[in-house]
Amino acid sequence: MPVRLIWMIAGLTALALAFIGVVLPLLPTTPFLLVAAFAFARSSPRLEAWLVNHKHFGALIRNWQRDGSIGMRTKISAAIVMALTFLLSFVLGASSTVLIVQAVVLSCSAIFVLTRPDGPSD
Repeated sequence: MPVRLIWMIAGLTALALAFIGVVLPLLPTTPFLLVAAFAFARSSPRLEAWLVNHKHFGALIRNWQRDGSIGMRTKISAAIVMALTFLLSFVLGASSTVLIVQAVVLSCSAIFVLTRPDGPSD
């Protein structure tokens, strides 16, 4: 199988997961968009350009590619969704083990996101 085809499949898979992540709060959108852009850069300049210039997602990718930054609005949204995800699990009566794992993973994720440089307004 040609390498370019493998990158295309990886990009399309990541893009599909990113779109699913838009509606499912437990599935992150941005990391999958970044993977899709990375894969499309190696397989399809047309799809990469489409994604990088996308009305809603393009700024996230361009900020990350430029200097590893995340816009403040995106940071705040991510932190709120992470907190609400944990709160929902707690309210629904998830086991202590699940809550501990979630707390650790979500805390590490929040620390990573919140410590990235601030990008331009998104």
